[in-house]
Amino acid sequence: MHTTTTTTPLFAAELTPHRGMSRRDGWLLGVLALVLFLAPWFLLLPVELAVVAGVMALAGLGMVVVLARRGRSRRREHITVWADQVELLATDERGLRTLKRFQPASVRLLLTRDADEKTTAVQLRHGKDVVEVGAFLSLEDRSSFGRALGTALRQARAQRR
Repeated sequence: MHTTTTTTPLFAAELTPHRGMSRRDGWLLGVLALVLFLAPWFLLLPVELAVVAGVMALAGLGMVVVLARRGRSRRREHITVWADQVELLATDERGLRTLKRFQPASVRLLLTRDADEKTTAVQLRHGKDVVEVGAFLSLEDRSSFGRALGTALRQARAQRR
């Protein structure tokens, strides 16, 4: 059974991973660019032209793969808070969706912080079930998101009283 809420939500956010390049991808791209740059110099040695062309083609193809892979993530989380329910729709890398619903009065927001008071994890706890939200966000984004979600949950609880 699927129910739809026609009221305006108190809070709605779609969380997506940062599309920037990881350190590993940056290094890989740098090495491939270096290979692409240095390959023509091998022609000064007694090496076949086909070998040099093959190395250059593989390096170029590797660069294209690295650049294409970074912007193609399907992973996302959509969280919506209404006065009577909290809904978390998570989509993983393969595109599989998982929907979880919670009652605002019974769900607890857990914020884990480091020594510098930066939020390292945002979790929703419902009984024994703990769900991490926005694990792929940066520390600054987690802090901002945690504050906004906490405010929305307080508003939802206040409206249900």
